[in-house]
Amino acid sequence: MGVTKTNLFTEAQNELARVAKALAHPARIAILEHLISANACINSDLVQELGLAQATISQHLRELKEQGIIHGNIEGVSVSYCINPEKWTQIQKHLSQFFEAYKGGNCC
Repeated sequence: MGVTKTNLFTEAQNELARVAKALAHPARIAILEHLISANACINSDLVQELGLAQATISQHLRELKEQGIIHGNIEGVSVSYCINPEKWTQIQKHLSQFFEAYKGGNCC
C-alpha cells in the first residue's frame, strides 16, 4: 500500500478525512447512535446492545476516542463513554461546510 502524502493537503482536509475514516464503519456508527440515545454508556452495555465481541467493541471505541469523538471515564472496573460535545460540534461544522460548498449545476 502506498504512503499517503498528507502534507499535500490542508489541515482541514486531513482532519475531515481522519474523522470520516473513524466514522466509516457501521459498528462505530451503531456505537455513536447508542451513546447519543443513552447520553452515556458502560462498555459492557455495548457488547449486549450490538452483539459484538468485547475485543471488537474495544477496538472501535479506541478509534473513536483517538479521534476525540468520544470521551472515556474510568468508573471502578468499568469505563463510561460519552460523545465529546466540542468535537461533535466541530465535525458538524466541517461536514456542513463541505456539503454546502456544492451549489449544484451542470455535470459533465
